[in-house]
Amino acid sequence: MLAETFYVTDVDIQWERPQDPTHGDIATPVALQCSKKTGQSPRVIAEKLVDALSAEDSIEKAEVAGPGYVNIWLTPEALIESLGNVRTACTQTIKQEKEAPIIFDYSSPNIAKPFGIHHILSTVIGQSLVNVNRHLGYNTIAINHLGDWGTQFGKLAVALERWGDKQLDECSLDDLLALYVRFHEEAEKDNSLEDAGREAFKKLEQGDQELQRFWQGVVDITMNEMQSLYDRLHVSFDYTQGESFYEDKMQVVIDEGKEKGVFKEGEGGALIVEFPEESNLPPSIVVKADGATIYLTRDLATILYRISTIHPQAISYVVDVAQSLHFKQLFTTVEMLGWELPRLEHVVFGRMSFADKSMSTRKGNILKLQEVLDEANKRAKAVIKEHGDKIQTDDVDGLAEMMGQGAVVYGVLSQNRKMDMVFDWDKALSFDGNSAPYLQYTHARAKSIMEKAEGVSEIDNIDSLSAKERLLLNTLLQFDGVLHETQQSNMPHILAHYLYELCRDYNSFYNDNPILKAEEPARSFRVHLTNLTADVLKTGANLLTISVPDRM
Repeated sequence: MLAETFYVTDVDIQWERPQDPTHGDIATPVALQCSKKTGQSPRVIAEKLVDALSAEDSIEKAEVAGPGYVNIWLTPEALIESLGNVRTACTQTIKQEKEAPIIFDYSSPNIAKPFGIHHILSTVIGQSLVNVNRHLGYNTIAINHLGDWGTQFGKLAVALERWGDKQLDECSLDDLLALYVRFHEEAEKDNSLEDAGREAFKKLEQGDQELQRFWQGVVDITMNEMQSLYDRLHVSFDYTQGESFYEDKMQVVIDEGKEKGVFKEGEGGALIVEFPEESNLPPSIVVKADGATIYLTRDLATILYRISTIHPQAISYVVDVAQSLHFKQLFTTVEMLGWELPRLEHVVFGRMSFADKSMSTRKGNILKLQEVLDEANKRAKAVIKEHGDKIQTDDVDGLAEMMGQGAVVYGVLSQNRKMDMVFDWDKALSFDGNSAPYLQYTHARAKSIMEKAEGVSEIDNIDSLSAKERLLLNTLLQFDGVLHETQQSNMPHILAHYLYELCRDYNSFYNDNPILKAEEPARSFRVHLTNLTADVLKTGANLLTISVPDRM
């Protein structure tokens, strides 16, 4: 139509959803684009376009808006016919096995230390992105890259030998942390302890069997305690491979770097990388003067192993902003080595703090993730009790865990990951705002209606739509696009904000339109909208690692 009317064939027509729902179902600025190519007034082009569109059976009305926008209202039949796409979007796409995989590297806790609250950021951001990619059919691999190697193990071995009052297999993660803290306190008074720790780790690297058994025991204690937290957060991995996995894979990288002149000798015999001037990056050590390797060495070996064995199309590292320089240096180094690389991305996120100052980390202590989840559970129980009979459940403990876990996770994922985040308990557990309980309650409300409706009937001859029906229908139709936008940008808050909008629009529809008491065909149509809303909310929440109840 555009080509016939304006002789334009290379215009990429962009469709948008008007911010004000009274301005139509969809809008396009194509008249402005055509104006640049034809020299005609954009308003004249828009008026001709409106005349042509008005003849289309699927269009109820078209209007010119502003200097050249065209606002379009679709017929109820056309809108309802599109709802099948929403149902499809709720179903997981078949995995594209032939496509090169996308690797997500996330969580990555340090062994021998409890999970701190800051670990939740990488963990749930990473898992939600894995979930969305898998839902859309991408061949996706989830990897937990543990910090399970380094001098800290030598220090811990020395601490256990000198001050431990239990056998290793009797120790908890808290016991190991206390020993590690004790080592550093004592080292401030006795410098020889640092040498003893380095010597113990050197023996571990050289294969000392007793220290190897000690190291494995520490790893087992840590992972057993962490698994319970991963279970609570609905997080799982395809591979859990720590830095130790790459211990025998670094020398080949070191040799290649030296041979290609990328790694050069620095002060004291250390190996360093000097980056191109235009990169504005400071030099980085690859191997210390004493022959010890560092994070960069192990991360280089990790990339080489992954591209050699997995052949991914992309590797995304979900790591906080403090490591930005490290990843710039890492990505530049592998480019200098001339490897055939996948797309490398640092999925950066900011810091998390609490509006409730009593939850702040105290000096010398870690604010543990388990303590925060337990606190969330406790507060959720109090909220359930406050609401009395307004909340219907046969399992208060189960609902409290669902609400508490959801509140913490949604409190993270609903915020732009690139910004620092402030967590507020009152907002997180509110039934009235942008929160997990609001999402969970809206889902339960929709499921309650579906239980009373006793099934979904075919939609018949809907000639007109109320304003709230049209608004809800249009919001549902955005779901597929939101999933793809979330996947392409690696920004989970896009999906979270959409689910909040869907809750808001459904509740507005619910308050303005009788559902079960409506006359046919409106009743069947509204039940259908309710059922679809429940499915979208459940699908979206699960992708964000949040569970939703059928009763609440």
